[in-house]
Amino acid sequence: TAAQIRGWIANRYYYQKCIPVKDAAILGNLPDRDKRRVWITRIINQDGTLENGGGGLEQWFALARAAGLDDEALRSERDVQPGTRFAVDAYVTFARTQPWLPAVASSLTELFAPDLMSARIEALVAKYPWINPKGLDYFRNRVTLAARDADNALPWVIEGATDLAAQEACLSALRFKCDVLWAILDATQAAYGIGS
Repeated sequence: TAAQIRGWIANRYYYQKCIPVKDAAILGNLPDRDKRRVWITRIINQDGTLENGGGGLEQWFALARAAGLDDEALRSERDVQPGTRFAVDAYVTFARTQPWLPAVASSLTELFAPDLMSARIEALVAKYPWINPKGLDYFRNRVTLAARDADNALPWVIEGATDLAAQEACLSALRFKCDVLWAILDATQAAYGIGS
């Protein structure tokens, strides 16, 4: 239903808003300049710049508007469920407090994002024709940006996880990130239901 889609957009907004905060925490823990130069592009891609505006977060607002939500409704976070807030805040705390290697590994859900984003675009267009297709630019852009981000992060994890303990920490971090994403969906489902 429209209410379910809007509820998902509102809850996922909280995650979108916190992505650059999470990435800034990882950036602060990265050990060398070259890695920081690569990682900072994630923050810029999501927040945009003063000169150029834009960014993924602005595209998320465009999605919300295309689905009938106004900017104030999104910014107020009044529809963000406690389970979503708890999961996302836990992810930001994880990025702040863990060593850089598992924190970077947690981002590797992006390995699967290009296919997921393409499928999401198709599903939204087919099942929700009332959403203005111009509002789907966030997903269109993530097809290429997520692939690039994963291509940058994966070699760091492979090169850095040289022993069993580091490999297990990286796998655990990736599982944790999947749990965060599921918790957002679960909180949204509990509030808005499934189906019509």
